[in-house]
Amino acid sequence: MKVLVTGAAGFIGLHTVQRLLARGDTVVGIDNLNDYYDPQLKHDRLALLKDQPSFSFERIDVADRPALEALFSRHGFDRVVHLAAQAGVRYSLTHPHAYGEANLVGFLNILEACRQHLVAHLVYASSSSVYGGNRKMPFAEADAVDHPVSLYAATKKANELMAHTYSHLYGLPTTGLRFFTVYGPWGRPDMAYFSFTRDILAGTPIKVFNQGQMVRDFTYIDDIVDGVVAVLDKPATPDEAFDAMAPHPGRSAAPYRVFNIGNQNPVMLGDFIATIESALGRAAVKEYLPMQPGDVQGTHADVSALTAWTGVQPSTSLSSGIQRFVEWYRRYYDEAEASPSV
Repeated sequence: MKVLVTGAAGFIGLHTVQRLLARGDTVVGIDNLNDYYDPQLKHDRLALLKDQPSFSFERIDVADRPALEALFSRHGFDRVVHLAAQAGVRYSLTHPHAYGEANLVGFLNILEACRQHLVAHLVYASSSSVYGGNRKMPFAEADAVDHPVSLYAATKKANELMAHTYSHLYGLPTTGLRFFTVYGPWGRPDMAYFSFTRDILAGTPIKVFNQGQMVRDFTYIDDIVDGVVAVLDKPATPDEAFDAMAPHPGRSAAPYRVFNIGNQNPVMLGDFIATIESALGRAAVKEYLPMQPGDVQGTHADVSALTAWTGVQPSTSLSSGIQRFVEWYRRYYDEAEASPSV
């Protein structure tokens, strides 16, 4: 297949592109390479792909409609994996317009381009953050997600609604994936596991929010990509059993699906920190702080729908995944310190 991957210089984008190339697909990647975090990391991710003959990259912002329309006109994409977005819950409190541009305008542009160019399947990134104030766990796609606690979460829920509209009106198969706290090599520096590792190695106190009384369903990157690729290969179809009198939020009479991707083994923040300490062989100095606005106390994924649809069931243990991340982190930043910045 010829696949467009947006956000190709991002964390999940890199690993998704590598998997698609490894199995023989032709991939076009786009990214705006913004400075939400150090752009050098994004350039270094792309450097891993530069010698792949079946990969090409263009610097395009999904909010740039003319550039996106020209891209789709130049290429006959069979399928699209849309991972580009303005990420981060806390950043949305101070930079709300960035989320409107990237996550709403950008997503509308992707939907329109897919419709106009008859793309066979659009797979896009949603987020566990859509569950917002829900306290019933594990979170399931059948649960209502009408109480977001951050603008980021609201834009991701909006993406699901927008996708359903296009599936209903135009028959565009769309599948949304609610990612649960993704971690692993080449990850995002704004994520807790990344900053914890950096600060522990530097001997700097780590910030532990909500006095450490938080639970997260940490999901290793390889498990995430397993789900992305398996879903990509099985386009959304109408649910023949869909009941309009009791509608299921994750399915539809239109070719529309939404799935959770999580490890199904939520971990207390204190245990998570202990796992990083063990992998590093160093103890953390902890600074306990109250809950941050926009955060949720816990996440826990029910992935039974994903498993039933694709056979995928995330299984990487936290200790194994963190060990792999720490090994990558030490290697990457030792190399970065030994050579001048480009």
